[in-house]
Amino acid sequence: MNSNLHMYILAAPLLTSFFIGIFGRKNRAVMASCVLGSLTVSSILAVVVLNRVLAIGPISYTVGAWLPPWGIELLIDPLSWMMLLLIAVVALVASCAALPWVNRELADRQHLFFILYLILVAGMMGLVLTADAFNLYVLLEITSITTYGLIAMGRGRAPLSSFNYIIMGSIGASFYLLGVGYLYLLTGTLNMADIAQFLPALQGSFALGTALAFVLIGLWIKMAFFPLHGWLPMAYSQAPNGAGVMIAPLMTKVTVYLMLRLMFSFIAPGFAMYETDLQSVIVWAAAIGIISASALALGQRDLKKMLTYIIIAEVGYMVGGAWLVNEQGMTGTVLHIVNDALMTLCLFLAALAIAWRTGSLKFENLTNLYQKMPLTMAAFTVGAFAMIGVPPTCGFFSKWYLLLGGIEAGQWIYVIALIFSSLVNAVLFFRIIEYAYFGKGGDSHDHVHIERNEAPAMILSPLLLTAIALIVVGLSSGPLVENLIKLAIPASFFG
Repeated sequence: MNSNLHMYILAAPLLTSFFIGIFGRKNRAVMASCVLGSLTVSSILAVVVLNRVLAIGPISYTVGAWLPPWGIELLIDPLSWMMLLLIAVVALVASCAALPWVNRELADRQHLFFILYLILVAGMMGLVLTADAFNLYVLLEITSITTYGLIAMGRGRAPLSSFNYIIMGSIGASFYLLGVGYLYLLTGTLNMADIAQFLPALQGSFALGTALAFVLIGLWIKMAFFPLHGWLPMAYSQAPNGAGVMIAPLMTKVTVYLMLRLMFSFIAPGFAMYETDLQSVIVWAAAIGIISASALALGQRDLKKMLTYIIIAEVGYMVGGAWLVNEQGMTGTVLHIVNDALMTLCLFLAALAIAWRTGSLKFENLTNLYQKMPLTMAAFTVGAFAMIGVPPTCGFFSKWYLLLGGIEAGQWIYVIALIFSSLVNAVLFFRIIEYAYFGKGGDSHDHVHIERNEAPAMILSPLLLTAIALIVVGLSSGPLVENLIKLAIPASFFG
């Protein structure tokens, strides 16, 4: 049984979605216990699996005893374990806040929502475990289709936003699949480890360059890497609140992980792509993306819409950091995947709590929220400080590594972009704090008693827990980097 623990992590939400599909429509009372129970099981088992990974090293697992390259191989190493735990914990915390929102927004479709929600969680877990390039495509489409469905369940323009996402997502999937097809024609295998063995002999070939370019462009569309980001702001801001709080922290981070997995598997330094200007071009694109998305965030007057542009800028942080191809940059990228998932979760939970009581996230409706919702706004402030990069919150430490990586690589445009984005984030969040603390126009001279009115405990509790986690993870950054993240980055990657 112990050798199959990682399969139970994935199976728990998948089987629960099946159970909800059969009984959810008739018995809504079991919904919360099923969703929270399955994700709690996944989170606990993910912690248990760490002991095995640290004790015996990376675990290779073949589904159905069909050995690779013909069978489906799963790989559990420190990096995939870290993502597995991150997905399980974030999904568990987000589902606490999603339950009351789904009950309010989608009362007659709760069972349909949570079927898609749990399949999406299982799909993301499969993505971080698979060691097969084609199965990665299949799982990428499973997560995409479930995300399309969840977003389309929203109100107003949500179906149109979902359709736009379908178009862009399908283009991204087509690029990725074409790239995998080229790789299969060149190597005769779809197993990542096997592909890596054939690639050194193919370096310099036009076909291989085309294959890798298609694969990377496909992933960049899926992760909304600027300027391929057009689908994300509308999709994430129009999604039902119960869906957005889980999709926003996880989807882009999982796709960044996939890019790292491909880099670690078969695009290691020494590869011909690094000897051209391509590496610098990608870092420059990331820097332009960071600056542009931060500037676009400045123009927003809605909190959730502003957060979606910050997500796009954060994608630039991670892509640029990875393509610096030095130890500091890669450490910062992996650490920022964890930190950004938690920061985004905290800020979206705060947005959900505010929307629950005010019904709107327009800036002008945030007036005096510190008096009305002091705990919510305290947690929001912690999340804002983390996003700006104020110590000791976790955002400071990953940005520090990314800055060191940029300086070491001599990529000054990337360093300037990071500093510019942090300053813009300070402006963005202090503008909201001014509205919420001093009132519209900075006038706080009226002393009218304002009654406190926090969101329900199912939304407030996970928000406060996440805000505390931002500080705890920040203070634990040293041990986290030394004992996990350095293990997650293959020593062979830097030669």
